Amino acid sequence: MDPNYLDFEQPIAELEAKISELRLVGSDNDLNIGEEIQNLRAKSTKLTEKIYANLSSWQVSQVARHPQRPYTLDYIEHIFTDFDELHGDRYFADDQALIGGLAKIDGRPCVVMGHQKGRGTKAKVKHNFGMPRPEGYRKARRLVELGERYKLPVLSFIDTPGAYPGIDAEERGINEAIAVNMAMMSRVRTPLIATVTGEANSGGAIAIGVSDQLNMLQYSTYTVITPEGCATILWKSSEYASAAAEAMGVTSARLEELGIVDQTIAEPLGGAHRDVAATAENIKVSLLEQMDRLGATDTDALIERRYRRLMSYGLSA
Repeated sequence: MDPNYLDFEQPIAELEAKISELRLVGSDNDLNIGEEIQNLRAKSTKLTEKIYANLSSWQVSQVARHPQRPYTLDYIEHIFTDFDELHGDRYFADDQALIGGLAKIDGRPCVVMGHQKGRGTKAKVKHNFGMPRPEGYRKARRLVELGERYKLPVLSFIDTPGAYPGIDAEERGINEAIAVNMAMMSRVRTPLIATVTGEANSGGAIAIGVSDQLNMLQYSTYTVITPEGCATILWKSSEYASAAAEAMGVTSARLEELGIVDQTIAEPLGGAHRDVAATAENIKVSLLEQMDRLGATDTDALIERRYRRLMSYGLSA
C-alpha cells in the first residue's frame, strides 16, 4: 500500500505504480513506450475523476488530513512576498503551532496567520501537530490588533485538529484565550478573511475564524469536533466516524447550504497536494477579490455586517 495515497485511492496508486515501472523499463532499454504510458495516464485521470466525483463526507475528511497536504507556510511561500514572521504573545512564549506576521499579496500589505502542523517528526513536534496552546491564540490576537492599528486586512489560514487539550494549556487558560479572540475579532475595525485549508475543528479553529468572509477549500472540513470524537461520544466507538462525518455535515458544500461558508475554492483533481501552485493561485485570486470588496466597505457597515452574520448562525430558515 502506497502511503501517499489514501485507502480509497489505492486503485489510482496501482496505475501510477505501473506508469513508474514502464518509465524505468523504457529508460533502461531505450524502448519507446510513450504511447502505453500515455494510455495509462489517461486511465489514471479518468479513475481519479470518477472517485473524486463521489466522495463521502468521511473521505473528504481523509483528504483534508492527507500527510502531503499544503500547510500555512506552503501557502505563504506561494501567495505572499516579503513575509516577516512575528513571534511570541508578550505573556509567556512563542507557540509555533500558530505562525503569522506581516506580508504582501500582489504588492499590497497585510497580516497573515495560520495553523502549522509540520511535516516529519521534528517539525511535527516543533509545531505541536498544529494544535496551539493559549500563547498561540494570544499571539494571533497581537497580530489582529496590529492589523487594526495599521489598517491592514487580516488573512487567516485554518487547519487544526483543535486547540491543544493538555494540562499546561488548561493551566494557562486555553478557554479564556479562545473566548477573548472571538470577542476581539467580532469588533475589530479591519477586514477579516478566513480560509479553511485542511481540517478545522472546534474552538481551535473558531479562535482565528471569526471573519467577514469565510472560504473553504473544496476538500477541507469545518466542524465542532472530529468525526472520531463525535462517534466516540454518540456510539462509544471511533469506528462510526464515517457515520458521524455524514451526520455532522463537515463539507464545504453542506456548510454553504447552511449559510456558514461564503465560498468554496476549487482544488486540482485529487486534492491540493497534487498541485500546490495551482491551489495557491486559486486562493490568491479569491483573496484579492475579497480584499477589494471588503476594503471598499465603510468600516461601521463592515462591523454591523459581521455582527449580523455572527448572530444569524443557528437560526432556522
